[in-house]
Amino acid sequence: MPRFDYPCPDCRTTNSLHDAGCRFEGTPWPEIERAYVDVVAVLSGGVAAEDDLPAAVDGEWDALHQAALSQLQREERVDASNGRLRLLTAAEYREQVSEPTREPMRTIYRKGSLPGCHDNAVFAMIAWYEMVGLSWEETRAQVVEWLRESGAWDRGGFEESSPEQLVDSKRHVYEAGYGWKEKAEAAKRIIERNL
Repeated sequence: MPRFDYPCPDCRTTNSLHDAGCRFEGTPWPEIERAYVDVVAVLSGGVAAEDDLPAAVDGEWDALHQAALSQLQREERVDASNGRLRLLTAAEYREQVSEPTREPMRTIYRKGSLPGCHDNAVFAMIAWYEMVGLSWEETRAQVVEWLRESGAWDRGGFEESSPEQLVDSKRHVYEAGYGWKEKAEAAKRIIERNL
């Protein structure tokens, strides 16, 4: 089941220590959580017209509420079709994020890894799925499937004897919550030069 944190919609911190220059710097953590909860509470009751959302939340709608809604949309947790807002179910969200659509992850996902960038690519895939909120079991299944279906495993260059063994050896990436972007960009450069 995907996890859900309430990151600051500007600097993405998950505590009261905001980055310098964050437009919500100084905002107490409970207020950030409350903005998300206000939005999610309304949307969990069903589809809502985007224009009606500010009046439907408990309390006053402010810039923090708007930023929280925008963050939920960027994270693809809320569908905004035809001016209607709908909170995705856990299954819909998992399906939505199973294929990365942002670069450089899209290139890695679609083309697969190559010898010379396997470590960076697998690291990036695991970190990506952790970042979007999949459990370790879901992350493991997604990365093993990607290794097989993208052709990365068939290209060789791995020390491990199976995709499962490879992914299990990288569990520390998931548990430590490492970022994905630097590793993904490095892997994408090699993939694009060679495919």
